[in-house]
Amino acid sequence: MSAQTGFIKGIVIDPKSKETLVGVSVIVDDTAGTVTDINGNYIFQTRSGIHKLDLKFIGYKSQTTTITVPENDTLILSSMLESDLQQLDVVVVSAGRFEQRLGDVTVSMEVLRPSLIESKNASTVESIMEQVPGVNMIDGQANIRGGSGFSYGAGSRVLLMVDEMPMLTADAGDVKWNFLPIENCEQIEVIKGASSALFGSSALNGVINFRTAYPKDIPETKLIINGGYYDRPKRNELTWWEDGNPTFGGLNFYHGRKIGQLDLVIGANVFDDKGYRELETEQRYRANVNLRYRFKKIKGLSVGVNANTIRTQGGLFLIWQDADSGAYRPAGGDLSHYTTYRTNIDPFLTYYNDSGARHSLRGRFFRTKNLNNTNQESTADVYYSEYQFQKRFKKDLTVTTGLVYNYNEVHAGALYGVHFSNNASAYLQLDKRFFKKLSVSFGIRGEYFKTDSIETNETIYFLLDKSKPIAKNSKVKPVSRLGLNYQFAKASYLRASFGQGFRFPSVAERFIKTTASGLDLYPNDSLKPESGWSAEIGIKQGVKLGEWRGFVDLAFFWTEYENMMEFTFGQYGPLTPPYTTPQLLGVGFQSQNIGNTRITGFEVSVMGEGKLGPFNMTALLGYTYIKPIQTDFEPATDTAKATTQENILKYRYEHTAKGDVELTYKKIGFGVSCRYNSFMKNIDRFFVEEISGIKGVKKYRENNRNGDTVFDGRISYQINKTAKFAFIVNNVFNYEYMGRPADIQAPRSYAVQVTLKF
Repeated sequence: MSAQTGFIKGIVIDPKSKETLVGVSVIVDDTAGTVTDINGNYIFQTRSGIHKLDLKFIGYKSQTTTITVPENDTLILSSMLESDLQQLDVVVVSAGRFEQRLGDVTVSMEVLRPSLIESKNASTVESIMEQVPGVNMIDGQANIRGGSGFSYGAGSRVLLMVDEMPMLTADAGDVKWNFLPIENCEQIEVIKGASSALFGSSALNGVINFRTAYPKDIPETKLIINGGYYDRPKRNELTWWEDGNPTFGGLNFYHGRKIGQLDLVIGANVFDDKGYRELETEQRYRANVNLRYRFKKIKGLSVGVNANTIRTQGGLFLIWQDADSGAYRPAGGDLSHYTTYRTNIDPFLTYYNDSGARHSLRGRFFRTKNLNNTNQESTADVYYSEYQFQKRFKKDLTVTTGLVYNYNEVHAGALYGVHFSNNASAYLQLDKRFFKKLSVSFGIRGEYFKTDSIETNETIYFLLDKSKPIAKNSKVKPVSRLGLNYQFAKASYLRASFGQGFRFPSVAERFIKTTASGLDLYPNDSLKPESGWSAEIGIKQGVKLGEWRGFVDLAFFWTEYENMMEFTFGQYGPLTPPYTTPQLLGVGFQSQNIGNTRITGFEVSVMGEGKLGPFNMTALLGYTYIKPIQTDFEPATDTAKATTQENILKYRYEHTAKGDVELTYKKIGFGVSCRYNSFMKNIDRFFVEEISGIKGVKKYRENNRNGDTVFDGRISYQINKTAKFAFIVNNVFNYEYMGRPADIQAPRSYAVQVTLKF
């Protein structure tokens, strides 16, 4: 070592929680530096003498000190950063794959805290997603700002991620919401708009990132026990049970602790639902573990594995018998009974070097095994691997780049057949801050797909100009994004973004062949990939009322899709034998490219938390308007398949409004949720025609054309530091409403919940 150099060695701590802080920027003389590692430590070599040392971390006040570095020696520091309470303290990672303050991101985002999941007694993430402004759930499929319709659970345009890695099945490419370990949830981040440049295929309409937690310095154990029952429907003739109301109940367990250099989290869930619809029951058993070892002798290195497994069994309801006494009874008097096993194992390695660069290598094995009473079993395996490099350079430049390889196997006999698929991609993300006010984000990604012998074969254009193609028959599909965020006042942010998206058909969309509730699902091996883009202009304004802090957000968006894929209900062959081909057997669903579409609209949302007078208040509110149309609409043919003469995409709500507010006074808490959806104007015309065999949809829609408003309520009491009691009522006014056609939602339900934390 030169006689003119020395070392700075330190640790950065939150003074309130006493937790070490990971990823704090340590800057020497405004030119060079490093970041704190997984243990909150850092070490940096510099010239001996007097220097300026800056510590910067999102959500905390920056700290500047003058230090003297001794020659041939080490200056040891212990620093504490205080939280910055001038704005709502929300930090996200999904927008740019690194930690950012919510106000600085260049896209529309919503954040769900685990406290909302707990207070609403949500049994799955699916039910809590209904409270997110601009998000609708139809048969388990997430729809962000009208980007999706009804696709019977196959081929999601919204990418579900767990800890920033995709969690879509290899066969249907769908989301298994009850698989997500809500007992170990740190935060749920929702990105609205095309995000394929960052996260790949299926992020065409947005991203939901479920982040699991690691333990704090103080061990924590949490146990939540709940139970309840479904009330009688408002129309007595809908009550199908005779021996008492259907019940539900469950238990969540979480324990997290640090054992030396080992971080350990274990969780479990047991849930039993007798079902408000006849024969549609669910029993599940879930267990999960997060392990991470932080090496002492190799600074900055950590390795670990996360794993989650579930067993579920029950019955799958699709279509009612009729709109009257059979609304909660399955068509045909029976339904498919299933047993499903799902497991993911996620090994990882993370290394921070002395210059602050981060190398991460992550993998995922995800198996879904479905057993049922219809002899159409399937096993689907996902093998996912990703290498990522990230470095924060001087002058606020962050570079993120990576390579991804994804291999899938599907063995499904008569249901799908046997199929193999490959997906390889590379991405680059640049994030730069100018003048401490302007954030610029640019990303580009190249995707290659192959399913069996069919692979990517795209014509590449320059952005939106399709007059002169750059390349034809390309095996790689490039997508890009650009985002800007300008802080024009202390808590005021103006943003604009543009992102492209691309999605390859799932195995289920191309090859499915099955029957459910008397309806067939047909294959379509001629499906084309869909692509699109999303643009947005938005403004986010921080607000402060006493000690209550929040954001008001207004966004205008424009999205276009080419070759949009949707399941379409209709007649695909003769109704009676003999059939002309073995694949076209009559009435049912088939995934089709419906054409080119455009969705425009605007959204306003409010989120915040803090003390307002004598109350602690949290709030999440929003209103969304969309105009979803086909740009190649042909009235003579398209309206013949629809229930309206208007040019409007099927299975969309033009107006939606969401709200959740919780007030806490001393030991008592009170919360209320509200959801409004306008009337779904357009569905497949076949649903309302007698030839379909589905009874009562037309009449039910004619009698219920004013949209639906549903309220939930809850009250809680903090008994002591350890125990909390809550009473929850969902659908308070016992309102009857239909989600998608022939599927009336749950009547009022009552539940009690006991939470123990120690």
